[in-house]
Amino acid sequence: MSRQLFKSTVMVGSMTLISRILGFIRDMLIAHIFGVNSATDAFFVAFKIPNFLRRLFAEGAFAHAFVPLLSDYKERGGKIALKQFIDKTAGTLSVILVLMTLIGVVAAPVLIMLLAPGFMWQGSQYELSVQLLQITFPYLFFIALVAFAGGILNAHGQFAIPALTPVFLNICMIAATVWLAPLMQEPVTALAWGVFAAGIVQLAFQIPALIRLGLMPRPRLGFNDSGVKRIIGLMLPAIFSVSVTQINLLLDTLIASFLTVGSVSWLYYSDRLVEFPLGILGLAPATVILPNLSKSHAAEDAVAFSTTLDWGLRLVILIGLPATIGLLLLAEPMLSTLYQYHEFSVSDVHLAGQSLKAYSLGLLGFILIKVLVPGFTARGDMKTPVRYGVYAMIVSLTLNVVLVFPLAHAGLALATSLGAFFNAALLLIKLQKDRVYQPAIGWRLFFIRVSLAGAVMSAGLYYGVDADWWNQWDSWTRIINLLKWIVVGLGCYIATLLLTGLRIKHLTAIQRHQR
Repeated sequence: MSRQLFKSTVMVGSMTLISRILGFIRDMLIAHIFGVNSATDAFFVAFKIPNFLRRLFAEGAFAHAFVPLLSDYKERGGKIALKQFIDKTAGTLSVILVLMTLIGVVAAPVLIMLLAPGFMWQGSQYELSVQLLQITFPYLFFIALVAFAGGILNAHGQFAIPALTPVFLNICMIAATVWLAPLMQEPVTALAWGVFAAGIVQLAFQIPALIRLGLMPRPRLGFNDSGVKRIIGLMLPAIFSVSVTQINLLLDTLIASFLTVGSVSWLYYSDRLVEFPLGILGLAPATVILPNLSKSHAAEDAVAFSTTLDWGLRLVILIGLPATIGLLLLAEPMLSTLYQYHEFSVSDVHLAGQSLKAYSLGLLGFILIKVLVPGFTARGDMKTPVRYGVYAMIVSLTLNVVLVFPLAHAGLALATSLGAFFNAALLLIKLQKDRVYQPAIGWRLFFIRVSLAGAVMSAGLYYGVDADWWNQWDSWTRIINLLKWIVVGLGCYIATLLLTGLRIKHLTAIQRHQR
């Protein structure tokens, strides 16, 4: 089982890597063409809402509510019952999404006022944000249906198509930046239309795979269907339980709207760099283990359930630690290499680097949440992650107030990071306390090996990299040196792991004996 999980995770991670690379190209173009100003702040606020909803539906809440029920129908109900459930869910979900989209477009002025109240005192920026949000909000309708289709495919072991689908958001935004923006009276509006078009393209991309499975939905209303009622009942707590980090990022944007112009953009660019490893290292394992956990729970196989969680935790710690170290010690070199062209200045690199370092400290916490929450949702327990999410949000909000004054926008990022670790700790302790998860043997030695490898990597990058030189180099010199130090850092990490005896087989053949 562990070997198959490993292969599926590598495949999903590879597809996600393609999307994240295109995402970097997208952001480099935006930084190159638009820079950091009030217009980009307006777009990033407007984009925050549909992007937030994308992360909720495509990477979180809907999957956690839908996939376990889908797996249950698949295991126990037969093909006919499964198809009826899919049809009724599709019809009911579509009606709800249409209503939500209409409300969102009409209420855009209120949403911007709530999300970025600081814009109210900057009239043109507020009006532009409202206009951009009205264009991008319908993305919710399409991306939720994309998540619905992806849930069906993932439950049937087809992970590649859903993992590749986000690529089209980046392609559409790149096309809008290059070809549409020069034609617009307000160039940044082109980005909003790129988001809108991406929703249509992403949904269309998944339809052929559903047809091949014989599970292309024929939408029917099913508000009275027991399965649909369960999904609706599970959705609200699931939305909160898997989205605490994203809600905290929205709150960061809210507070940042009162800070220096550019603060929203600095947080956006640093968040984007953290999202690169988070999407690959956190989303990929979480996507793969959720159907497996749901299947183990339906089969009442507690050992397989615990083993799957153990595998996921070891994997994300193993690959999350070097990502954290790399983001922390290469923060400004990465920002300089990717974004410091024309409108994006040396000062922007330094200020975005402050928030990137703060976000990077919480990367492992963000990843662990993605792996631990399925341990609850696969068993139909949505209330516990919600309760812990509330606690973590209170902690983050308190730290926001404490840290924003001495550290400005970087304080907001640090508060979110600390809140993520607090949330992950609560989840892990609860799973162990309820004996849902029982660590397999070998964790102590695993921690020693990984910690030693991280220390060697940190020393190599800390003493070897001089970030001040990056601002003086041309683009190709920056790229070559960044790649060189990434390779050096990973080389130190992997070599130390191998010298201390860690092998891939330790991940693909987890022992089931408990401590």
